[in-house]
Amino acid sequence: MEKNIASKISPLAGLFLGILAVSTASLFIRFAQGEAPSLVIAAGRLTGATLLLAPFALKGAIRELKRLKTRSILLLLLAGVFLGFHFATWITSLEYTSIASSVVLVTTAPLWVAILSPVLLKEKVTKAVLFGLAVSLTGSVIVGLNSACRITSGGLECVALSSMFQGRAVWGNFLALIGAFLSAGYLMVGRRVRHEISLPTYTFLVYGAAAVTLILMVLVTGTKLEVYSTKIWVWILLLAIVPQLIGHSTFNYFLKSLSAAFVSVALLGEPVGTVILAYLFLHESPSALEIVGGILILAGIAIATTSNGRRKELTA
Repeated sequence: MEKNIASKISPLAGLFLGILAVSTASLFIRFAQGEAPSLVIAAGRLTGATLLLAPFALKGAIRELKRLKTRSILLLLLAGVFLGFHFATWITSLEYTSIASSVVLVTTAPLWVAILSPVLLKEKVTKAVLFGLAVSLTGSVIVGLNSACRITSGGLECVALSSMFQGRAVWGNFLALIGAFLSAGYLMVGRRVRHEISLPTYTFLVYGAAAVTLILMVLVTGTKLEVYSTKIWVWILLLAIVPQLIGHSTFNYFLKSLSAAFVSVALLGEPVGTVILAYLFLHESPSALEIVGGILILAGIAIATTSNGRRKELTA
């Protein structure tokens, strides 16, 4: 059935749908953070997605699990753990830094996919990938400077160097970057095992493992669960449906036939969509430094990932 659907869906069109869906995540999260802690939001997002999938995927998942090797099951669980920690770090980062900084940094994941592919996916790293890494890391530094520097008519003014490693924004940027590493791991592990099972089973098991991971984190950290208003649960439900079930599931769908590096290229569109939504609904405009750094990060990722496989995938 998946093959029949795949023949009718253009990868570029499908991934564009995924981009539109995941671009809403930061906005929904920021609204939900008005009352709910970040870990609760993350746990609610994945738990909601898993429960919504259960009626359609549970029976098939049980059947497919019986024929999977132990190694494949462990990889599925690992992908879920990566996804859970990814959301925990990234969603928390939105409490400390701007949407623009957080989203641009977390979407460096495609670059790390390209860099780690030789080890985990046995893909050769080209000079273009290394050049892309340098460009992207330069952009990351510039985005990080946003909390300590500003552009004036006299040039670039920065506070003392020691201050650059203090404050809420720096911590938020760091968490977003860790979220990028975890997202890269989630994509690469998914690429290794996705071809063995159907999309409903894969998403149900991985989202379920991520949900359990996040629930345990809520309990271990002692995060308080309170009675939140209805609108907060609406935002969390929207997170489960739009960016998770539609967005992430679209990316996971194409992991079966396309390389992790190529699929991750789609993530490059998320900062653009997210920043536009943040400007329209939150009136949060990116600073000049964030714009410059973001352009460099996206350029570096594009150089690395597209040269590492886009031509191959589009002609496959």
